[in-house]
Amino acid sequence: MIFSLILPFFASAQIDSIAKKIKRSPLVFELEVENGGILQQSGLKETTYEGAYYNGLNFKIGFKQRAKKDQYYQIYNYPIYGIGIYSSTFHSDIIGSPYAVYGFVQTPISPKEDSKWSYDYRIGLGLSGNFKPYNEHENPLNLVIGSKNNVFIDLGIRAQYQVDPHWKLGAGFAFHHFSNGALALPNKGVNLVPLTLSAAYQINPDLKIKRDSILEPYSKKIMYHVNYGVGLKQLRNDLDQRFLKSTFSVYASRHVSYKWRLGGGFDLFYSSSGNDTEIAGDKSGELSSKLSGGPSFYIAHILNERLVLNGNIGYYIHNQSFNGEIRKYFLRAGARYYVYKNINAGVSIKAHMGKADFIEWTVGYTFNR
Repeated sequence: MIFSLILPFFASAQIDSIAKKIKRSPLVFELEVENGGILQQSGLKETTYEGAYYNGLNFKIGFKQRAKKDQYYQIYNYPIYGIGIYSSTFHSDIIGSPYAVYGFVQTPISPKEDSKWSYDYRIGLGLSGNFKPYNEHENPLNLVIGSKNNVFIDLGIRAQYQVDPHWKLGAGFAFHHFSNGALALPNKGVNLVPLTLSAAYQINPDLKIKRDSILEPYSKKIMYHVNYGVGLKQLRNDLDQRFLKSTFSVYASRHVSYKWRLGGGFDLFYSSSGNDTEIAGDKSGELSSKLSGGPSFYIAHILNERLVLNGNIGYYIHNQSFNGEIRKYFLRAGARYYVYKNINAGVSIKAHMGKADFIEWTVGYTFNR
């Protein structure tokens, strides 16, 4: 499994950047329990999910940001960045008892300092393990996951009540998605929408938010992005071979608000499976069997000066269904972190509607940033 932690890296980088400010940045420990909410794919109730019931547990450590140089902390109401450990059970020998390690950002929603009630939403990404994957002989009923280790995507929203200056109790909902991006088949994925209950303890007392009266205006410049990504893909259940996939992308974008940039560009894709006679047949080796691509709409959600969530909606001018390009439209969702000045690194999932194509490991450069 080539997938490693990307948001935990982002989160640790954020934590390192404020290490000197720990005394002024409240440290939060949180325990969260989850219950129910398996989203079962059609036709799998009597096979993969037979007798399954979901319970989960999260332990999280986070820092409430107070960095003054990055005004995005103020724009997002001073969010919490941190690392979480997740453990779960489906009470089933078919799926397994997965765990995960992940990074997260937890953002307050319209906070009011004079209220005991608060609301937030959460975005997390990490790596999971301990699934019991599909095996033709040993585990033929698991028709959703073909690998032991998978990407873990975590979204959440909740309400909290402040019991005293240190303790908060909360309740809400989460969404979890487990997938390997077609690195190993089957890859229908596991989707959960559990109810959550949490207890959070903040060691240092909270600080009053000092909002600057004026924010620096966001840039009106057009930015130009050049990215290169690689990944692997299994195309057929009866063929264990994984094929190289790569992407070369060029976009232009511009801020439409502090939090959003919009733009467009072009994606060019390479599939090594176009060289394989079992996959491409008589078209094997032809340039048109290996290359595909088309224009795409680009969207970026800026979390802070270094961390960005990215997405695309694109249309193939040319594509090959035998390479797994099964629709004329393609989608992408991921995260990028600017590791040094204009150089960024990240990971994305490219997909065709609800079906993953492959996981892209990406490096890029932004001009005019």
